[in-house]
Amino acid sequence: MAIDFQQIPSPCYVLEEAKLRRNLELINSVQQRAGIQIIVALKGFSMFSAFPLVREYLPGATASSLNEIKLINEYMGIPAHTYMPAYQSHEFEEVLSRSSHLTFNSMNQWEKYKERLAAYNASVDSENQVSCGIRVNPQYSEVATDMYNPCVPGSRLGVTRDKLPASLPEGLEGIHFHTLCENDSYTLERTLEALEARFGELLHQAKWVNMGGGHLMTREGYNTDHLVDLLIRFREKYNVEVILEPGSAIGWQTGVLVSSVLDVLDSQGIPVAILDTSFAAHMPDTLEMPYKPRIIGAYHEPVAGKPTYRLGGMTCLAGDFMGDYSFDEPLTEGDLVVFDDMIHYTMVKTTTFNGVNLPSIGIWKEDNTFRLVRSYGYESFKDRLS
Repeated sequence: MAIDFQQIPSPCYVLEEAKLRRNLELINSVQQRAGIQIIVALKGFSMFSAFPLVREYLPGATASSLNEIKLINEYMGIPAHTYMPAYQSHEFEEVLSRSSHLTFNSMNQWEKYKERLAAYNASVDSENQVSCGIRVNPQYSEVATDMYNPCVPGSRLGVTRDKLPASLPEGLEGIHFHTLCENDSYTLERTLEALEARFGELLHQAKWVNMGGGHLMTREGYNTDHLVDLLIRFREKYNVEVILEPGSAIGWQTGVLVSSVLDVLDSQGIPVAILDTSFAAHMPDTLEMPYKPRIIGAYHEPVAGKPTYRLGGMTCLAGDFMGDYSFDEPLTEGDLVVFDDMIHYTMVKTTTFNGVNLPSIGIWKEDNTFRLVRSYGYESFKDRLS
């Protein structure tokens, strides 16, 4: 049954529970067939009200900050797989106590913290010791947008082969790479070829390999059979535990952002509809990547003869708009405009720029009822300031 949008406050992110479960079932199938671990990356999906459902299928979660670690501990009840571009000294012991795996971004960071790590591991039983790895840069990526490409010249993310010794230093058990962004298994296959060419001897010495995120296995047309075969062959070749940590794949096509029209005006011959949401504050990837989000019931590109509008956001930023969309009927004040696929990498990036309220968050349950999880107001805006 489709969402009854008349039950939804505007603006509001709405997760469809049944669609999330569908994604998790597919991801778990890959995990079981390949004999690997797939964990949720909070940078792409941090909706902790849905973590109980995620936990039914996935064994872990990955964090890139102490706050994300705490969210994993509190709402999933497990230690985190942790990676940060650099660790802060005053947080380090707490990060260790809340993590099961720790990846270092550089040999400088490893040298700085390895003695504190060793002391921590010596103070706890074997089940609570932290397994450490190093993030590597295979100098190969097919990500087209430089902002999302961790292998561009001068990238601060990961160690190139010339910065590592012939053998993994004692205490480092894992190799981590993350060079994909919403890619398929054939891109992963070519990436692994580059990884093996540069780091093959170190892979044979590792206990685990974390292949990062960007594996969009829940996208229609993704060849999961090819992915499973690829992962099995890699795991058996190097006798390692394999970990994947997708962000987009978890929340892919699982929900929407409901908004409504506040005003319709003519701007020098261009019809503009102003919404109660913001592209800049609530959908920043649409401007950063950039990409044009789909709207349910609208035409993605202008259609001659149909009412066509440029959509404007709530902030004073001149560029807070997206255009142009056509509709079957003219837009009027109060009409709903529903943006599709707005759960992954969206609510995690929201801001209260201009004092614009954050959208509410809700779940359309599997029994076709709506649960409002959270709404926001002045306190949420004030808490980010001083």
